[in-house]
Amino acid sequence: MAITTAASRLGTEPFSDQSPVELRPNATKEDIERVISAVYRQVLGNNYILTSDRLTSAESILRDGKSTVQEFVRQVAKSELYKSRFFYDNFQTRVIELNYKHLLGRAPYDESEVVYHLDLYQNKGYEADIDSYIDSPEYQSSFGENIVPYYRGFQTQTGQKTVGFSRIFQLYRGYASSDTSQLKGKSSRLASELGRNSASIVVPPSGGPSGFSYVASEKGVTPNSTFGGAGTFGKEGRLYRIEVAGVFGAGYPSTRRVNQAVIIPYEELSTYFQRVVKQGGKIASVKPL
Repeated sequence: MAITTAASRLGTEPFSDQSPVELRPNATKEDIERVISAVYRQVLGNNYILTSDRLTSAESILRDGKSTVQEFVRQVAKSELYKSRFFYDNFQTRVIELNYKHLLGRAPYDESEVVYHLDLYQNKGYEADIDSYIDSPEYQSSFGENIVPYYRGFQTQTGQKTVGFSRIFQLYRGYASSDTSQLKGKSSRLASELGRNSASIVVPPSGGPSGFSYVASEKGVTPNSTFGGAGTFGKEGRLYRIEVAGVFGAGYPSTRRVNQAVIIPYEELSTYFQRVVKQGGKIASVKPL
């Protein structure tokens, strides 16, 4: 059962009523191809895969019934294709976030899970770390040998922590988004929340490649002011902190979008909102000061 009825607004509707993809006995050729495509899509973070990049040998073994979906997932996660996209050029904490997302279908729950995989990688290497996800009791109870991993963080399940629901939105940015094309690039999405053991905010993801993808301002960044003169509070005497995402940055090419935070008086809100819309942006939050 979906944990929320607001799936359309949160971007989770592709998973609300979708059944897990499973390789069943006596599967047809079409069924097997569907499973293979689902594994690539899940493990490679919704990235497009070229024909030349496919693991043809591992695919053939699966088609011949000599392997399981679990083993095919393992082969993809240990491949040079996976490492080139998610391992070599990413920070290690980001790698761990993606491994949880791709292989267990959820976000890390707390810092201890990150520390565990950091130590395992340092002491036993990359392949042993990948095995630890796929051979875990959690993987077995959730997916078994023949179910393709899927995003479980959007559903209520036994053994799932509620904090995982808000954390997954920091890793999942919409069905049309891939894990190599997100706004924050190669940096960790959850390091600060995990370090403080605090819950993540739920930010609705983008519904398409040109959609809205908000990232909160870094701690210590002072918002801009859209009005002149210190101590100007407007006629109403009320100030608001507005966080905006996806506006076209001044002086940048039209493909460059930026996030910003501003402080403005109450009577200027309407005019500012109209300007943001004209610049192609979205209002992420409005907070009174």
